[in-house]
Amino acid sequence: MIENSRLMTDILIIGREGQLGWELQRAMAPWAQVRAVDQPEVNLALPDTYVRLLRQLPQGTVVVNAAAYTAVDRAETEPDMARRINAEAPGILAEECRRSGTLFIHYSTDFVFDGVKRKPYVEEDTPNPLNVYGRTKWAGEQAVCAVNGAHLIFRTAWLYGLRGTNFLLTVRRRATEGRPLRIVNDQVGCPTWARSLAEATVAVLQKLIMRNGASALLETRGLYHAACQGQTSWYGFAKAFLPSTVALQPIPTAEHPTAARRPPYSALDCSRLERDFGVQLPRWEEALRACLASESAPA
Repeated sequence: MIENSRLMTDILIIGREGQLGWELQRAMAPWAQVRAVDQPEVNLALPDTYVRLLRQLPQGTVVVNAAAYTAVDRAETEPDMARRINAEAPGILAEECRRSGTLFIHYSTDFVFDGVKRKPYVEEDTPNPLNVYGRTKWAGEQAVCAVNGAHLIFRTAWLYGLRGTNFLLTVRRRATEGRPLRIVNDQVGCPTWARSLAEATVAVLQKLIMRNGASALLETRGLYHAACQGQTSWYGFAKAFLPSTVALQPIPTAEHPTAARRPPYSALDCSRLERDFGVQLPRWEEALRACLASESAPA
């Protein structure tokens, strides 16, 4: 997916320690001059920390925001914190990038949708989030677009990897406890390996630069769905990575109540990404195999 050429630009990644931020560093380091930051140096709940940083960057540095408030259930009781990080910070970051004349890349979520549609969502579908997390992420999208600077927003889904906190790591840990696992089988989406998303991001940047040089980045504005191909339930996802010896029981959402409502269906149609850039993430099963294989591969 990634071309063998330099990006010819500096990149700042916000969210160095997150699963996506870590994979972005890995994917971008061979192709660009990368700096990655995280707390306490930068705290998206405190605008002064990141505004000051952005105003000190070399001219033309692409800013990639891989940080977010992602505790979906806790957001129901911490809506102000979720709003500052997910809704307000992206708008301020986008404004600073517009002021300095550079591209801003931001990531959003399938949870902006309510799951009523029952077929893969396209970018033109109207969001109707069911929880605080989804509402704040949608507000962040709107804030970035309202600035009208150069930007790319990638909506992704069910992000996982071998770092941080995610469904794959949580379920594998629970599987070691020796008890049967009850996994929801009536929520459907697109499990997406963080590395696949990071590599797709680099591929898009390379396509833009190869077309018209680095100046093409300043003309870029767009919202794209970017998730692994195919769809499955949480139960189907768990079954694909757990040993067959682990007892799994599919259950309906009603038997697994959570503080935040989840969309019953949130698969994303990513054909616009392929049409505009020739970039396509792998099928979720293929990405999962690659992820698991990377666990034993040399660093």
